[in-house]
Formats: sequence, C-alpha cells, structure tokens
Amino acid sequence: MNEREEEVLNIFRESGALLEGHFVLRSGFHSAHFFQCAQVCQYIDKVTRLAAMLVEDLKGYGATTVVGPAMGGLVIGQEVARLLGTRFLFLEKVDDKLELRRNFKFEPGEKVLIVEDVITRGGRVVEALAQCRAHGADPVAVGVIVDRSAGASTFDVPHHSLAQLSFPTYPADALPPQLEGTPAIKPGS
Repeated sequence: MNEREEEVLNIFRESGALLEGHFVLRSGFHSAHFFQCAQVCQYIDKVTRLAAMLVEDLKGYGATTVVGPAMGGLVIGQEVARLLGTRFLFLEKVDDKLELRRNFKFEPGEKVLIVEDVITRGGRVVEALAQCRAHGADPVAVGVIVDRSAGASTFDVPHHSLAQLSFPTYPADALPPQLEGTPAIKPGS
C-alpha cells in the first residue's frame, strides 16, 4: 500500500467509515468490509483533503463540469468542482437507474468529469458515462476515492482512484465460512 492509499484509509478509519461485519454491496456482492463515505462527509476538512488529492489527478483534462452520481458522488463531486472552479451537477436515481433531472443540461460536447466515492465493479460510473453522453456531454475522465476492485474495473475514459484496494467480495451463493450464517446488512453509502 502506498502513502496516499494509507492516508485515505486513515481518513476512513478516523471517521468511523470503514465498517467490518457482513454487508451486501450495491453490486450485489457480499463483503466483510464496507466503506460508508457518508461518515467521512460529516467532516468537511476530510472531504476537502480527499477532493484535493483527486484534483491533482483530474485537473489536466480541461473539464468545465463535474458530475456526481447520487448519492455517493454528491459531496465529493461538489468539493472537487469547487476546487477546480467548475460547475457541478448530479445524476439521481429513478427506479434504481441514474437520470439527468432538475432541468440540468449540457452544452454539446461539454467536457465532464465523473466523480464517485467507492466502486466495486463500477456499475454506477458506467451508467453515469452513458447518461452524460446521452445528453450531449463528453466525459473525459473518472475519479473515485476508493476502487475496491484493486484496479480491475475499467472504463472507456481514463480512471483515477485515490486507493485501489482488494477487500474480497463474494457472490451470495459462495460466502466464506466467516460470513455464512451472519445476517447481511445494507448500511447505505
């Protein structure tokens, strides 16, 4: 683990945001670890630090807008946009699918960054990329705080993460002994 990844993990630990137990992730996979970013978001200094680290990776793409998928990308996305001096908007869930609403609009070819909190397989990021394109934007890069796939998730634009970690995940029908028989919870991001 590099120094930056250690700093990110320490921020999650200090915030009480790295949970241990039996969790069902949005991806449907099960895990003994859960990153509850909402706990970090209580502390603006920590959000600002994470956003500043992401900005270092994302500032060279010439984006004029940051897009955050709800819920996880809202706080971190807005802070990244503030530090970059760009516009911020969000995609929200409607029937568990991301949609551009609230009369938000993109200029044709508008360069956007997608900013998310945690990915396991990257499903919400893929949805966000598709929504932005469907509404005329040009996604130029993705930034996430924690990539639980340890870098295995890929997108058709450059992808930057502050921490690429490998906390094991399991399909529901292949749980390890330490998770079997323990009730699984969905604590929300």
